[in-house]
Amino acid sequence: MAALFLVNGATFANLLPRFPEIKADLALSNSAYGVMVAAFPAGALVAGLAAGAAIRRLGSARVAVLASAALAILVGLVGPAHSAILVSVVLFAGGCCDAMADVGQNAHGLRVQRRYGRSIINSLHAVWAAGAVLGGLLGAGSLAVGMSRSLHLGLSAVLFAAVALIAWPFLLPGAEHDDHAAARAAGGARAGVAVYAVLAALVAMIIAGAVVEDAGSSWAALYLRSLGATGAIAVTGYIALAGALFVGRLAGDRLVDRFGERAVVRGGGVIVSVGMGAALAYPSVASGIAGFAAAGLGMATAVPAAMHAADRLPGLRPGTGLTVVAWLMRIGFVTAPPVVGLISDAAGLRAGLLLVPAAGLVAALTAGVLSAGRHPARSSAPPP
Repeated sequence: MAALFLVNGATFANLLPRFPEIKADLALSNSAYGVMVAAFPAGALVAGLAAGAAIRRLGSARVAVLASAALAILVGLVGPAHSAILVSVVLFAGGCCDAMADVGQNAHGLRVQRRYGRSIINSLHAVWAAGAVLGGLLGAGSLAVGMSRSLHLGLSAVLFAAVALIAWPFLLPGAEHDDHAAARAAGGARAGVAVYAVLAALVAMIIAGAVVEDAGSSWAALYLRSLGATGAIAVTGYIALAGALFVGRLAGDRLVDRFGERAVVRGGGVIVSVGMGAALAYPSVASGIAGFAAAGLGMATAVPAAMHAADRLPGLRPGTGLTVVAWLMRIGFVTAPPVVGLISDAAGLRAGLLLVPAAGLVAALTAGVLSAGRHPARSSAPPP
């Protein structure tokens, strides 16, 4: 399971250090660049709602593995693509696969969590963040040694696809949601207004998480370059955010078990707002890197918490809540790049990145719908 989260984190992050190079090679404005990179989340938004049906038909393990392998191959095709249209088409198809892989691996990860009877989803997302750091370092390393974009992304595609396929036999067998308490309750209950209100708050929370993560992946390198950082140093903005995500999620399960999801996510939202807000108020390369690190640390548990809470909403078909929040999370990934780009063209990138502290406030305000309890429900099935 961890291998799939690792591959999912590394695959797209491995491409990110190449984005400034692609933007320069194609002579794109900030707005055009924002539209191009938005093709990836746009594809995920188009395909996302099909993930639940695919999982019920094929199983979360199969969906996660096959979609992860396909995503790796598609990202590899960005290398030889030499126009904004071709890059956008490949990114769009990759986004479709990423949506399937995302829901599949999280559904399977929550199955494993129910078997253990304690929080592990943050640790799995920590592995994703570790993969993102690994991918970013691989991309930065390829730039440092002068490797061509096509060779770098082609070799990475083979590696990541192979790891995903090798992980397949080690995943859980059996029917989906065979140990899901919400599934047993759904037969006699229907979702009411209160359930949909909670779902809406969870959607707002997960979109806030998407905005923060996208700021690191799409704009961190460009922002630091605008402050005078070299190409190698500019990459560290995203690496700092992803590394902080890793640390926050690695510690997140213990924090959630001790303090509850509500308190942890609320405190994290404050960290995002204060940390990134201060970095934008006092701009420098060092403060920018620190601000992205604070954003990653603060938002570390928000996305896993929203997914966990949505997956347990009563009155919904098994997997429906998770599919909905994962799908609508893509709105943040779709809208954030062009919005930041438009604001940046009009008022500068510092102004565009004010969306990050605003997202921290949203996470803090919506955390009230999360459980204040300290442990997830325990499955009657034994741990794997």
